[in-house]
Amino acid sequence: MSPETAARAELSSAYDPAEVETRRYDWWERGGWFEAEPDDPGEPFAISMPPPNVTGSLHMGHALTTAIEDAFIRHARMQGKNAVWLPGTDHAGIATQNVVERELAKEGTSRHDLGREAFLDRVHEFVEESGGTILLQQRRLGASCDWRREAFTLDEPRYQAVREAFCHLYEQGLVYKGERIINWCPRCQTALSDIEVDYADIEGEIARLRYPAADGSEGVVVATTRVETMLGDTGVAVHPDDERYRHLVGTTIELPLIGRQLPVVADEHVDPEFGTGAVKVTPAHDANDFEIGRRHDLGTVNVMTEEAVISDAGGPYAGLGRFEARERVKADLDARGLLESVEAYTHSVGHCSRCDTPVEPRLSDQWFVRVRPLADEAAAAVRDGRTTFVPERNTKGFLEWLENLHDWCISRQLWWGHRIPAWYDRDGNIHVRREDPVDDEVERLGLSQDPDVLDTWFSSQLWPMTTLGWTRPGDSTPELETWYPNAVMETGYDINTFWVSRMLMIGLHMTGEVPFRVVFNHGMVRDGEGKKMSKSFGNVIDPLDFIGKYGADALRFALVRGANPGTDVPLAEEWVEGARRFCNKLWNAARFVLAHLGPVTPRDGLPARAGLAVEDRWILSRLEAVRAEVDAAYAAYDLAKASRALYHFVWDDYCDWYLELAKLRAGGERGEPDAHDPHDAEAAQRVLAVVLDEVLRLLHPLTPFVTEELWQALHAEPAGEALIGAAWPPGEPGRRDPEAEAALGAVQEAVTALRRFRADHGLSPQQQLDVVARVADDRRGALDEGLEGIRALAGVADWTFDDAPPGGPVGEVAVAGGELLVPLADLIDLDEERARIDRELDKARGEVRRAEGKLANDSFVQKAPGEVVQAERDKLAEWRAAIERLEQQRAALS
Repeated sequence: MSPETAARAELSSAYDPAEVETRRYDWWERGGWFEAEPDDPGEPFAISMPPPNVTGSLHMGHALTTAIEDAFIRHARMQGKNAVWLPGTDHAGIATQNVVERELAKEGTSRHDLGREAFLDRVHEFVEESGGTILLQQRRLGASCDWRREAFTLDEPRYQAVREAFCHLYEQGLVYKGERIINWCPRCQTALSDIEVDYADIEGEIARLRYPAADGSEGVVVATTRVETMLGDTGVAVHPDDERYRHLVGTTIELPLIGRQLPVVADEHVDPEFGTGAVKVTPAHDANDFEIGRRHDLGTVNVMTEEAVISDAGGPYAGLGRFEARERVKADLDARGLLESVEAYTHSVGHCSRCDTPVEPRLSDQWFVRVRPLADEAAAAVRDGRTTFVPERNTKGFLEWLENLHDWCISRQLWWGHRIPAWYDRDGNIHVRREDPVDDEVERLGLSQDPDVLDTWFSSQLWPMTTLGWTRPGDSTPELETWYPNAVMETGYDINTFWVSRMLMIGLHMTGEVPFRVVFNHGMVRDGEGKKMSKSFGNVIDPLDFIGKYGADALRFALVRGANPGTDVPLAEEWVEGARRFCNKLWNAARFVLAHLGPVTPRDGLPARAGLAVEDRWILSRLEAVRAEVDAAYAAYDLAKASRALYHFVWDDYCDWYLELAKLRAGGERGEPDAHDPHDAEAAQRVLAVVLDEVLRLLHPLTPFVTEELWQALHAEPAGEALIGAAWPPGEPGRRDPEAEAALGAVQEAVTALRRFRADHGLSPQQQLDVVARVADDRRGALDEGLEGIRALAGVADWTFDDAPPGGPVGEVAVAGGELLVPLADLIDLDEERARIDRELDKARGEVRRAEGKLANDSFVQKAPGEVVQAERDKLAEWRAAIERLEQQRAALS
């Protein structure tokens, strides 16, 4: 037995993902196959992993991201590119602080009881214990990251980069501090950026309130969805063209319950069609009102505390929660005859994306980024193609977002995160520093540092740069020179506004280069019925459960088969089970090939074309076609198309047809050649080896574990060689062979038709058929060339080409260009077969009458669910087709 044969014998009879995956992953990592250096050869290709929360755990969205990015990286490596996948995690300011604060609450304490430094120590302890779990879980999926380069958005290199970016933008006037309306979460006790607010339509109310005129006349009626904010009104606004209120402009209205005098102003922003056409102006609690107030110098009154409780400015309502105050104010207005009406009203309300608490717009002194110049720069880069989106349709929405972007509130009232590097002296002056001030300066100027931290997105926007060593403008590291810009930013379409826009703006501004050439958007993972996965729906799937049950390859393959660019990805357990069966099919096919190869390996190459049988030329032609299809799919970032093409090639062309034909020539177990033609046996073996090798290469980025295990067995390679480092199959257009494909097409059609004939007549596989082929001359050559395969696969004993039909009853099998005639006299008992067909016909005709009667009943058709009626129509069509088929069989027996 050769060394190759001995190694191949070690393959188990069944594929066991649990045994293979951990062992192979450790083997790859020990061998350094995931690692890359800037001076490695090849075209640079980098992906920065979207950093998951440091406290997170794997969910299906992460699994999809990992499967897609790992496929891109593995494919690029096999193409000979200098490919690196940069992993890391995000400190997730609000989410992480919330987790630790909940734990403290269980202990009966709080962060304020601990103090800032002790609290941060506690968070660091928590992160060290649980942080990075998700990266370990991604290893289970086969993520081939360069783990030496793992980064954390709050580690020292990122800390230096974030501080530099803040100071640089401040010095350019692009970061500033000022009072503006921000989104405030009363639960998380922090400001939120626009993209951290989720809007949902809720059943609320619209109330109409009468504000009497200061001179005692009836005044004006205003409409509002937040009655409690009236306590902070400083004006009333109407549209300048609204004839109803033109006489009130410049007069004074009295604020009920409080007694504040409110000027009536005319402003273009007012919508005359909303409510009464007159709006209350509350500059401290509404972004639009803030702008109206600023234009008309109305002043501000903040009547809400950070806990969403009415402040002392709310007079008699001080101390009430915002919703309690709403009811009390309505009751008091009603008692004074000033509550005109309250109607149900569905409107969009912002909720904190972290805790789902309704946010409170409020005037606050915060740090902002002036985004307009940055957004314009980013939009230009997209318009001129420096960064493109896949799918392209996402470009329009992205540009619209940039065009309408407001200044970004970047300060957060948290302790966990990058602390803002700004200090205030005793005179209120701001000192922004790259380095902390020394003690004597602190004492001399009375400096105190801003207590807030930066929005998490401020640090993660620098991710494509900081993962490559960037810390300040003008930096040049070997990594930046090689891998910046990244080749691809792969992320869900829902994160384009949160993150992609930030990275593009800051990357361009700091380096003059876009941070990535392509933004590839995948969709959201949904259940098999297309519903969003949610705990409330009870349809959440734990990826680790599926990996344990079916293997990582199966989960990956099931995910990417549905991952057309930009579309949501449906996933059901039976589809993962189907992907597991595909892996098993590949495993069993490889075991069959290995058992028939003898000493032949892929290194022996293909025999001369003259030595190839028609099925050899056909499978090589089909392989070249699918390779070109897969290459085109990768170029379009369409892994779904690539995976489907490979699935059908492996299952249908390779396993169901070629292996069945090739085994007739390749010899028995262990590859002993057939006595009648050892050269033909070797030709078949060499084709088997080469095709399996290339199939494993093409599948490797999608199903890395099973393909690596089989490739090792196929090559019987010494330690150190690996499929992960093998070359991607090059294009060989010369392999395309239309004549072979046409010839095998004729063979496939004949075999399929004869197998159906067997099934229709209840013939056992052991019964051999005699066939008279009455076909056109141009079909005879193809059928004759593949005759041995037809005999073996369709159970044909005698085959003749003859235009004259044989005597006696025959079965007719239609094929392209003619028909195949099968004498029946010696195959079946004709009388019994006629009787059986007659019974089947009686049954079928009865079913037709039943269905026709049901569908003729107007009550059924009109009242039954549409799908039930359609199912009945489908059954009727099926029974009619069965009658036609049975009548043809009956006629053949005459």
